[in-house]
Amino acid sequence: MGSSTKKKKEKQKDFQRPKLKVGKTKAKAANFTDTSFRTKSITVNQQSLTEEAPDPAVQFRHNLSLASTSRSDNQRRDALAYLTNHLSSASGGGSGRQGANAGNSNSGNTNPAGTAGLLNRLLPLISDPAGPVRAQLLKLFRVLPASEVRPAAGKILLYIRAGITNLSSAVRDDALGALEWLLDVAGDELVACPGGWLKTLNGLGAMMGWVAAVQTNTFSSTGANSVSFSSSGWSSAPKTSFAGSSTATLVKGGGSGGSKAMRSTSFARQMAALTKFLEIGLRKETPAPYSPQAYWDSLYRRQPSALTLDGVNSNSTSSSSTLNPFGHLNLFGAPRDEDSEMYADREDRQRVFAKRWQAAIARGIEEARREGGAVGRAAATLDDVLHAGMDDYNQMATVS
Repeated sequence: MGSSTKKKKEKQKDFQRPKLKVGKTKAKAANFTDTSFRTKSITVNQQSLTEEAPDPAVQFRHNLSLASTSRSDNQRRDALAYLTNHLSSASGGGSGRQGANAGNSNSGNTNPAGTAGLLNRLLPLISDPAGPVRAQLLKLFRVLPASEVRPAAGKILLYIRAGITNLSSAVRDDALGALEWLLDVAGDELVACPGGWLKTLNGLGAMMGWVAAVQTNTFSSTGANSVSFSSSGWSSAPKTSFAGSSTATLVKGGGSGGSKAMRSTSFARQMAALTKFLEIGLRKETPAPYSPQAYWDSLYRRQPSALTLDGVNSNSTSSSSTLNPFGHLNLFGAPRDEDSEMYADREDRQRVFAKRWQAAIARGIEEARREGGAVGRAAATLDDVLHAGMDDYNQMATVS
């Protein structure tokens, strides 16, 4: 009997809950494993066991592919940083026009994809949602050879115009930086390409909240039809739009696109970019001494940056002519409207500017001057450039 009672108690022990007492540690389970120990290890993200270093051209193309296709913001930024360091080290580390021109001699060896191929892959990143990616992309643009960027000015401008009309204010600001870079390296090509003059003015005006003149038909009492252009000078965009939230409402004294100081700084920068654009498009052309070579270069619309003051080609080995020298004739392309037309001459640009934008920008300058500060100074500079570029045209229009 004693042994059977003992067995029953042992079986019941498995189903009994132990009583816990205050102040005493809970008993450890039978299968308890102590995990309080620590170990140290070294983690290597990338490890190569080959004796020879990878080919720089292969690495360049690999990072170019990562920059254009990776879904990771950090990976795109790091890939762009690698491309920038690779190109800047080959060109002597210069920046801007001087640094870009310094790398012209060996750009084919340091850039396996070529400047055109590089731009085709990376231009969509102008509107990338990640700010560090856009900032690194602009650094990459500044080390590209200027002579190889100029033929692609029209294509680059398409993505820049998409960026400056983006709904995100951060994307618009970075796209404005890309426009400033393009004006530095290819300003003449920018204002003369198809849509480069009027469409860019429309994009800058939309970003600043200005509206161009609208053509209206009016009928007089005599039954004659007269054409007039009217403009309020400022858009009535709602505050939810990109024009009403950050820039256009600044001068009106409203809006919620950040603090007033931030909006003022952004608006002054936009006016400075517009000033630079108008200065390039409306500046007087200096006549060069007659030279047969300069005559034929002008006839075939060779880029003026490839000519010296005496009209002789300064670099006969480089391709200085445009990719489509007769593109202004639009012989085989689709019909262009006024916005998409090429305005290769200063007189043409003056004519369409006076018709569409001069009155609106003049009103905008007057409104911005009342604000004072950085906006007022930018408006004064813009007014000086506008008078210097349009006074002769206005005098001729008054006389005629």
